[in-house]
Amino acid sequence: MSPSTEPRRRRTGSTVRLLLTHVVLILIPVLLLGLGLSLGIRGTAQSRGLDEARTEALLVAQTAVAPQLDGQPLSKGLSARERTAMTRLVTRAVTDGRLLRLRLRDEHGAVVFSQDPKAKGKGKGPAYGDDDDEIVAAAHGDVVAQLTHLNADPGDSGPVGPAAVEVYLPLTVGTSAKQIGVLEAYLPYAPIQADVRASLHVLYRDLALGLAGLSVMLFVITLSVSRRLRRELAANEWMARHDALTGLPNRALFVQRVEEAAGWAARTGRPVVVAMMDLDHFKDLNDTLGHSRGDELLGIIASRLRERLRRSDTVSRLGGDEFGLVLRSPRDPLAELAELAAVVASEAQVGGLPLSVAPSVGYLTLSDDRLSAETVMQRAEVAMYAAKGDHTVVAEYSPALEHFVAADMELIAELPHALSNGDLVLHYQPQIAAASGEVVAAEALVRWDHPVHGLLAPGRFLPMAEQTDLIERLTAWVLGAALADAARLASLGRPIPIAVNVSARSVVREDFAGQVMAALEAAAVPAAQLVVEVTETALLTSPERARLVLEQLDSAGVHVSIDDFGQGQTSLGYLADLPIAELKIDRGFVTGMATDRVRTAIVESVVDLGHNLGMRVVAEGVETEEDLAAVRDLGCDLAQGYHIARPMPLQALVELLVPTAIRS
Repeated sequence: MSPSTEPRRRRTGSTVRLLLTHVVLILIPVLLLGLGLSLGIRGTAQSRGLDEARTEALLVAQTAVAPQLDGQPLSKGLSARERTAMTRLVTRAVTDGRLLRLRLRDEHGAVVFSQDPKAKGKGKGPAYGDDDDEIVAAAHGDVVAQLTHLNADPGDSGPVGPAAVEVYLPLTVGTSAKQIGVLEAYLPYAPIQADVRASLHVLYRDLALGLAGLSVMLFVITLSVSRRLRRELAANEWMARHDALTGLPNRALFVQRVEEAAGWAARTGRPVVVAMMDLDHFKDLNDTLGHSRGDELLGIIASRLRERLRRSDTVSRLGGDEFGLVLRSPRDPLAELAELAAVVASEAQVGGLPLSVAPSVGYLTLSDDRLSAETVMQRAEVAMYAAKGDHTVVAEYSPALEHFVAADMELIAELPHALSNGDLVLHYQPQIAAASGEVVAAEALVRWDHPVHGLLAPGRFLPMAEQTDLIERLTAWVLGAALADAARLASLGRPIPIAVNVSARSVVREDFAGQVMAALEAAAVPAAQLVVEVTETALLTSPERARLVLEQLDSAGVHVSIDDFGQGQTSLGYLADLPIAELKIDRGFVTGMATDRVRTAIVESVVDLGHNLGMRVVAEGVETEEDLAAVRDLGCDLAQGYHIARPMPLQALVELLVPTAIRS
């Protein structure tokens, strides 16, 4: 979005003032060097004139003003008699040309008397300002004289008058010289000025040619310096409002853009969308591949967003892996943001590696400017966390989300205690051979037996846990508990493979394969009875590191399954190179496929792909008998879903698998 005309005008004026200041700072030393002699004479003459002015002002104070006063501090004001006497005295002196103006001030600098009734005077009030040094000095006993013009001070009324010597001195009375205030006198400078001009007339003539030459030289120097200064000022201003890595507006500028867009919405009646975008698992990518590659990926994402937005829109990097968006008058906010999210999630080549990160986006639609920018951003962030927790990619803010996000944060705070206290349990969803209907495997699904909220599904706490280091503790617990249950099934004569979901953070850890092998050994379970499920997104977080871990698991005999296949951006070439034993078709393609030709075609293609690559294919999300018949007809090896069986405790799985006689 282009900056407004007013800010540009302010910046231009500021630049001009800085350039003029720079020119003056250059001219002063040069002129001092060239006019040393004339300034010496001028200085001597002016000093003599200022001394004379001080002396005359002291005489006025002691012989004319002090006798008219009763000796009380001026802060108490003047009596009628004193004011009349002072008015007569000053009027006569001004008429005679000996004085231009006289004021009396109290010890705080406030004007007590002036022949100008409109005079306010600087320093009026309980304290001195930054420009009242001369009044402060006089209030402390010093005499200050300086050249000025009549009515040149900010508090004076009327047009600027002739040159004058402005004198500030302590006003004392009596033989004890008790100070009762400050006298401010303006004496005519014309006689002193005439003396100075006469002394310098000859020197000005001799120096004219030299100054002309210096002027040309200074013009060239100043022109060069001013150009460089303008460039530096522009660069500094840009850096203060933009992110150094991506070149996008930073948080400070984004806040301004949000405020401007909200005002625009209020004026035009057209909607504005403010969105927050966060990259899921970006920290894992940074930790495994290094910050340099993470920064490179951020740069690519920033370029993609910038290219897709209109000139009236804004994309900003707010910090880390968080971006802010302002969309003016979007046609369909949800669709446009989903499209931007897809652009961000598409694979990028970074250092020769194919990388992809999935974003979560939360947004708020504005129709006026009643909310502050910080409130708008906070609400969009709440929606973003809701999208992250629900895996919906994009979510719109609603007040109800405030409660759920706060509740999720409370749950995450309680999760370490739940891990230590044994509040987590595993349920198992059976997987059947599609052709025969026999239960041949099961997927372990974690539940939280919360003392207040009851049995919580993984969707309530896993998404938030995946954003923290708690996910590693949780994965280790699930792995150990699932293998212990697998050992029990084996002891009952029904050893079946148990599938365990593994997070993106775990699958790229160098020691993860070793952790799995240690857990298998501790439970005395063969590696072939463990299936490690990873998502496509997890693989793309760090492809090379994930490949190494999967190869270690495969060589040990552990089966690897790609969960939710079809959701991510995995290239077929990359998939073929991985040691994968199983493809698990995403439930979004399976549920309802019996009446959907497009879904049926997709599932059929995945089945053919998996079989051609030597993989087992699992259909997840079989909700009806029609779904089961469809996946069976297409040749899926295994089927899983609510139509077959809901997730159940271990004991229920044992009762399903093992005859009563053996169990007893």
